[in-house]
Amino acid sequence: MLDQLVESKSHSVENTRRNELLLGVCAFAIVALLTGWTTSLFGKDYGMGNGDLELSTLVAPVPVPEEEPPPKPEEQPKQKDPNVDIRKEIIANMQETPPKPPDKVSVENNAIKERRLGVLTALGENDSNAKNALPDTYKGPINTSGTGSDSGNTGKGGNDEGDSAPPPPAVKKAPPKTVSGGVLNGKAISLPKPAYPAAARAVRASGAVQVQVLIDETGKVVSASAAGGHPLLQAAAVAAARGARFSPTMLSGQPVKVSGIITYNFVP
Repeated sequence: MLDQLVESKSHSVENTRRNELLLGVCAFAIVALLTGWTTSLFGKDYGMGNGDLELSTLVAPVPVPEEEPPPKPEEQPKQKDPNVDIRKEIIANMQETPPKPPDKVSVENNAIKERRLGVLTALGENDSNAKNALPDTYKGPINTSGTGSDSGNTGKGGNDEGDSAPPPPAVKKAPPKTVSGGVLNGKAISLPKPAYPAAARAVRASGAVQVQVLIDETGKVVSASAAGGHPLLQAAAVAAARGARFSPTMLSGQPVKVSGIITYNFVP
């Protein structure tokens, strides 16, 4: 039994050595494999050393100048008519008192136009009247050239009836649709007398009866209603008023309606 124990111990040591040797061989093989793979990886030529990709001097790109936009055309000033009358020589109007006596008295007809009354006038190279001339009381800048710029000159008033702008048409006011005529008895061209009712005669009813009437543009009574008087006499007065006729009433040249009173006196 002792012999078996000794023999088993010796085999154990030998197995351990074998295992260590096997591990060393495997480790060496792995290291050799990795070394060979790394060497082949770094030693392989990828075509980068043949001069195809040679680095040259870096040059910055040249900026392309931007084209300037064409200049905008200058706006021309709008044409504006003169706002004053222009005269080669300012001569007072015949209807105004001259500021001083003339230097020379002549009977010859003067070819220069006189200035217009109440209109601002300035000296210029021609004789012309402005359509929208300023009044002669204006003291600010004026336009005499018609180019839209103010010259700063001031002038005096004048008048020229031949070239003055026509006055605006007069606005006609619409006449009222109905006017009051008051008592209309004296304005009637036909005023029938009312019949005396038998009932009113039986009780001896009498007195004045007022009838409110409305007359159209042709002079015809279009409505009538009693406005006062004995009740038994009112119906007859209204019937008579409806048959009355009047001349058309004119207001501003146009016929209008008229409202008023017709009075009837009943005597038993």
